[in-house]
Amino acid sequence: MFGWNWDSIAQECTQFLGPAGYGAIQISPPQETVTGDQWWTDYQPVSYKLEGKRGTREQLATMIDACHRVGVKVYADAVINHMTGSDAGMGTAGSSYEHYNYPGIYTTDSFHHCGLAPGDNIADYDNRQQVQTCQLVNLADLATDTPNVQASIAAYLSDLLSLGIDGFRVDAAKHIAATDISAILARVSPAPSYITQEVIFGLGEPITPNEYIDNGNVQEFRYTSTLRDAFSGVSAGIAQLLDEGVIPGAGWLASGDANVFVANHDTERNSESLSILSPSDTYKLAHVFMLAHPYGTPTVLSSYEFNDTDAGAPNGAVGSCFGEGGVNGWLCQHRFPPIAGLTAFRFAVSGAVQNVQKGTAQQVAFARGATGFVALNNEDAVWSGAFSTGLPQGNYCNVFDGARNSTGDCALGIVAVDAEGYAALNVPPRAAVAIYVGAEAPAGSVPSAPTATGQGGLDSLPTAAPVPSPPPSAPKSVSFRVTQDRTAFGDTVMVVGSSPELGSWDPTMAIPLTTDEKTFPLWSATSASTGGSFEYKYLIKTASGEIQWEADPNRSGPPSGADTWQD
Repeated sequence: MFGWNWDSIAQECTQFLGPAGYGAIQISPPQETVTGDQWWTDYQPVSYKLEGKRGTREQLATMIDACHRVGVKVYADAVINHMTGSDAGMGTAGSSYEHYNYPGIYTTDSFHHCGLAPGDNIADYDNRQQVQTCQLVNLADLATDTPNVQASIAAYLSDLLSLGIDGFRVDAAKHIAATDISAILARVSPAPSYITQEVIFGLGEPITPNEYIDNGNVQEFRYTSTLRDAFSGVSAGIAQLLDEGVIPGAGWLASGDANVFVANHDTERNSESLSILSPSDTYKLAHVFMLAHPYGTPTVLSSYEFNDTDAGAPNGAVGSCFGEGGVNGWLCQHRFPPIAGLTAFRFAVSGAVQNVQKGTAQQVAFARGATGFVALNNEDAVWSGAFSTGLPQGNYCNVFDGARNSTGDCALGIVAVDAEGYAALNVPPRAAVAIYVGAEAPAGSVPSAPTATGQGGLDSLPTAAPVPSPPPSAPKSVSFRVTQDRTAFGDTVMVVGSSPELGSWDPTMAIPLTTDEKTFPLWSATSASTGGSFEYKYLIKTASGEIQWEADPNRSGPPSGADTWQD
């Protein structure tokens, strides 16, 4: 949940993440940091006070409790290699600091002053001592090999655990000796349930990811670049990903030690991975592969739009999702139907990869024992055939179209598997089929008919089956705009209405609108989806949390243009 504040995470855990079956989330660094709007200011600690841009200590604790109540664990991004990169200033909680002096925590003796390169900054990644005792781009490098520093870091991590944090991602772990991390974790109480460590592999470099496996999982960046190259056509294609020696590749982490991802907050900015801007839905398809294939522990990045790679979180860090995606500058990848659907698949299936079937170099299908099956088509033409799924006979929901809803109905496509375990499929271009035991279609459901175009989901036998008609009130895009010029700093204009998509008149479920200096006093939500006719009203949520409704009567939707606030 990159850049999200604590209140919005609590809401998203309750509304979507828990019901969708996500097992854990990773939050941005929670400690006091330098001030600034850039995302990387979150990675420059000033103190270990839990008062930062994302919220207060109390809001953090409330968020953790809310996520736990719906079965979602919470991991914190732990910045323990360094402090700030600036000479002096004041942090987000009001703490003053200098580059090598952090009152009450660290003095100049608490830092490495390596003397091995100009400005004490890392210049040679082939030199282990430089990498682990010199500064990473001027960030004051903590002497993590000393007892006092280890004790301070351990106290910070223990404090987070006392609030209910379940585990940690150790930022810049490559720049900390593995033995130092081990010594720090030995001081932490209670023991975290999960650790992952950022150790970027560099060919020929002395520091390797495998050094860190005794501490917990390690992020396998070679996996990320392998998926990028396969799905973008730089390498031999996605079919070869199932060949022996590709995943895992030679020298890679063992599956039980690896934390894998299609993209993270760094790689989506430096072209070292696929991104939301990658063409032909390769970003979504790569997530399907990652979540269906058994290698590693997968992480899904949920982030925001940006044009400037330094840009911080939009909308005041209030994460905003709606329907199958995001609003107000947020992407909400965790809500994309293929990602949410395959997350449920991941937790439900077991067994080794088998029944590997290939079409072109960009088409591959495989089963996970007798529990799940996936077919990926990274081509611009339909992939048709009879596929050996390994599944028992029956009708299954295609979860590429999204997870089943709360009543057990399929999101869209239904796949029929015969008594021999085969399914006749037309896999649409740049799409996939994913079915599993536990996501059977409700009794009486009719399998989707094969289509020539691949539109409208997936496509299995029997070919004579009718295509179900769409519901009478098919979802459509609706834009909400209202003029309101009497808001105070920190206030948010929101819309709520009679439909479930608009919160069913519950102001805590209202959709936030945005404005800026160019458009004020016009507030808007860029693309909210609802179906049919509905009633709605606007409200203001003040900085203190008070709700102020506009006057009666209720409005009738969908709106035909910009509204004016009703006094």
